[in-house]
Amino acid sequence: METVFRALADPTRRALLDELFARDGQTLAALSARHGMTRVGVAKHLRLLEESGLVVTRRRGREKLHYLNVIPIRLVHDRWVSKYTEPWAGGLTGLKRELEQQMEKVFEIYIRTTPEQLWAAITDPATRARYHFGNSITSEWLPGSSYTLTHPGADGPLAEGENLVVEPPLRLVQSMRTRWSPEAEQAGTTRVTWQIEPIDDSCRLIVTHDQLAADAPPELYGGWPMILSGLKTWLETGQPLTTPGSLMYDSPARTPEEERIR
Repeated sequence: METVFRALADPTRRALLDELFARDGQTLAALSARHGMTRVGVAKHLRLLEESGLVVTRRRGREKLHYLNVIPIRLVHDRWVSKYTEPWAGGLTGLKRELEQQMEKVFEIYIRTTPEQLWAAITDPATRARYHFGNSITSEWLPGSSYTLTHPGADGPLAEGENLVVEPPLRLVQSMRTRWSPEAEQAGTTRVTWQIEPIDDSCRLIVTHDQLAADAPPELYGGWPMILSGLKTWLETGQPLTTPGSLMYDSPARTPEEERIR
């Protein structure tokens, strides 16, 4: 039991357990990408969690998958929570969890491009407008700097926030306050993380939209699949995505080169 408490004392290890609780059976690479840590650092934490019995591993081909083992935590629970107090404790913790629960949405896509080109497409205003429903983004792209997302047809910014982490060309973390509707604005501030991982001649892009309230309106995060599909199409073909969803708003004027291609 001492090893369990020692393992749980570290906030990074607790965060890793939270990740496995949300999505069990993750690789070291996946867990490292989600936490912005080196694989060596995450591996050390996972080793301590394994030694305490809180994490178990299983080989699947060349991959080593990590799973949450709740039995040690249950043993701690059973040691101090009696059968008489369990219903009360369960009811109160359930109420607390319901009041504080947040959502996390994760989107993954593979794009045949370089990290530098992908970073430029995310941060360049003109390129962003080609796949993000005509919206352009402006910022100094420095840690702590602000950014705004605007559209030619809107009276003011559609979204704005702060660049929390800027590590070109691999990682960008931003706070986001949406302004395009009263419902979106009432949802408050959320967070968007862009994680780029080069793989041979392509990139694995993971966009994590978290710190969402449990009752956050789908309009806050529902557009990501279309946005990322448009990003992939633009970088791989040089043309905008032409599905009805991607054209729901007026797109920016095409360049002469685009008109020639069409």
